[in-house]
Amino acid sequence: MARKKRTRAAQGSGTIRKKTVTRKGQTYTYWEARLTVGYDPGTGKQIQKSFSGKTQKEVREKMQVAAVSVNDGTYKEPSKMTVGEWLDIWLRDYLGSVKPMTELNYTQHVHNHIKPALGAIKLDVLNAPMIQSFYNSLGKPQKGKEALSGKTIRCIHGILHKSLQQAVKIGYIRTNPTEACELPKVVRKEIKPLDSEAITSFLRAIEGHRFESLFILTLFTGLRRGEVCGLTWDCVDLDKGSIFVNKQLQNIPGEPGKFRLVSSKNGKGRYIALPASITTLLKRHKAHQNKERLRAGSLWEDNGFVFTDEVGHHLSPNTVYHNYKRVVESIGLPNARFHDLRHSYAVAAIQAGDDIKTVQGNLGHATAAFTLDVYAHVTDEMKKASADRMEKYIKDVSDL
Repeated sequence: MARKKRTRAAQGSGTIRKKTVTRKGQTYTYWEARLTVGYDPGTGKQIQKSFSGKTQKEVREKMQVAAVSVNDGTYKEPSKMTVGEWLDIWLRDYLGSVKPMTELNYTQHVHNHIKPALGAIKLDVLNAPMIQSFYNSLGKPQKGKEALSGKTIRCIHGILHKSLQQAVKIGYIRTNPTEACELPKVVRKEIKPLDSEAITSFLRAIEGHRFESLFILTLFTGLRRGEVCGLTWDCVDLDKGSIFVNKQLQNIPGEPGKFRLVSSKNGKGRYIALPASITTLLKRHKAHQNKERLRAGSLWEDNGFVFTDEVGHHLSPNTVYHNYKRVVESIGLPNARFHDLRHSYAVAAIQAGDDIKTVQGNLGHATAAFTLDVYAHVTDEMKKASADRMEKYIKDVSDL
């Protein structure tokens, strides 16, 4: 009988088998995969990498991910891979489901903070004390750099945690060292909504301004800047007096001055019922826009945006911001932020008696608890006012 010819195993091929071992009288069963990752140039022998796990599915997934990197030439032994090299791979291959601005945010934090501090460390040597020391240093002023806020440090932690969790899934490291780290508390910045007097001054200052309708809609609906700039007429129902907020205008990462429409911040659309006066305002704005469309003729860009320049092109959020700043500076409020219009709406709505769930829905917050947390001081003031009213009632009906 002819002997079977031995063939060289293809690079990137592997096998999976179930293994049972006994240690100190205890029997353990697990699955092990072995993957050919290359060949020794001197002996021609296979170089194999093993992956273990509790289930066959788990080790198969680890092996398949590694096999892809072997076949495209990017595989590197974990013991030889640095944190910086792994972060580069993670940014390139594992961010396919995130939004462009999120990817840009991850990339900037990796290159500006994580890689300079931890990039040269071997991936399988990185441990929790090293990472904790890194986090602690971020919270202290450095030469030529200010200390980072607790919120920013937590964001950096989230990025590093996700990247290392992927390394665990692949089998490059056994555990995620970020899980043993302590994070700084987030000190929420005090919100500074416009009070009634400031709102009156603001409304007077924007009379006749090209962005008057945009500013007023923002003030009385709580839209984010990108949302109001990205609002389109197909999402405005002037008959029912409502708008549907499902997208925002964002700068294209790495391309200054260029924008695209992306989904709203939490990925969910929301309906906002408009006060009658705001619906009337939008009707007047649409009539004015139609006149501009006629004047522009063939130059008009018919993209359906509610707020545009003289030829129908969408407004840049930066242009809106700079115009807003000039207005508030003119009324003695140079520190007022555009986002303060959103806060002003929320505070006014709560003080007017709107329930928190309604305010949450209009603002597009993920939970009512988050809305309560942000505007806790407002509800505290309302509770105190309620207690004062009850005290007056008690005195009216008793001798206490």
